[in-house]
Amino acid sequence: MAKVTDHRGGVRSLRVPIPDNPLGHTLVYVLDTDRGPVLIDTGWDDPESWDTLVDGLTACGTSVAEIHGVVITHHHPDHHGLSGRVREASGAWIAMHAADTAVVRRTREAPPERWFAYMADKLTAAGAPEEHIAPLRAALPRTLPGLSPALPDRDIVPGELLALPGRRLRAIWTPGHTPGHVCLHLEETHPAQLPGSGRLFSGDHLLPEITPHIGLYEDPDDTTVTDPLGDYLDSLERVGRLAPAEVLPAHQHPFPDAAARVRELLTHHESRLTGLLTLLAEPLTPWQLAERMEWNRPWDRIPYGSRNIAVSEAESHLRRLVKLGRAEAVAGSDPVTYVAV
Repeated sequence: MAKVTDHRGGVRSLRVPIPDNPLGHTLVYVLDTDRGPVLIDTGWDDPESWDTLVDGLTACGTSVAEIHGVVITHHHPDHHGLSGRVREASGAWIAMHAADTAVVRRTREAPPERWFAYMADKLTAAGAPEEHIAPLRAALPRTLPGLSPALPDRDIVPGELLALPGRRLRAIWTPGHTPGHVCLHLEETHPAQLPGSGRLFSGDHLLPEITPHIGLYEDPDDTTVTDPLGDYLDSLERVGRLAPAEVLPAHQHPFPDAAARVRELLTHHESRLTGLLTLLAEPLTPWQLAERMEWNRPWDRIPYGSRNIAVSEAESHLRRLVKLGRAEAVAGSDPVTYVAV
């Protein structure tokens, strides 16, 4: 059964399950407009998730066929996965920031073997051991079906109001978790008259108890060195200054006082960067750094795919330290090692 929460003021949320994931579910928001309901995120592309979404919309007094549009906070499959099915059932438009649309386009267009090769090369450069890379190399000769997330047909333009008749929903670009992550500021008085500036649909940017993963989503043909952690910290401060009365995140539960949560996250990352400098008293590759970092479980219990995510997180922090002049690459090292300065 779908669990529906009425947040009042024409906003409801549905708990759409994520299969085999400790997060449990994505909070999909249903926003009433003068042209029909609009979804903020859709949930994972899975039969149970789809059935839950359909049942939840029925419980809200509407249906998938009546959906006017879909606004995606970011491209991850627990947010964007069901967008295509919603569009097929309703004719709804799908909106996403252009930076994440580019990731979706690359995912759809690149042959799977290209991504296996790219991932193998990235892990090799990060200093991963051959036994970790071997499964990717073994996959190279195979032709495997790739993910085919729906290609959005509208761009979310930062700073602009979305075209939602009867509502004031403004896009706030908050890169870091993904390059095109957006928060959505509902510039309307809170229905409970809480002090603050409206409500904020925060996606994965701002969560009450979880620190979002800072990932690397780079075009294999683009050699630009990005700084996703720096982008995340900057956009955290921007959201803190916004001071919404309530945050409506995509996971866990709504919460007040965004500024306090922002301060916690800024402190967390500064503490983590300081801790990494201690580890970098000796030269380490990104893989070696990831092995030594503190995670929610010991390194030898982290699953294969999660280790890849952990290494990208370590590399994101390394890039930030290098940009701040607090660490540097060791000249001539191969794979490249980094050391505190």
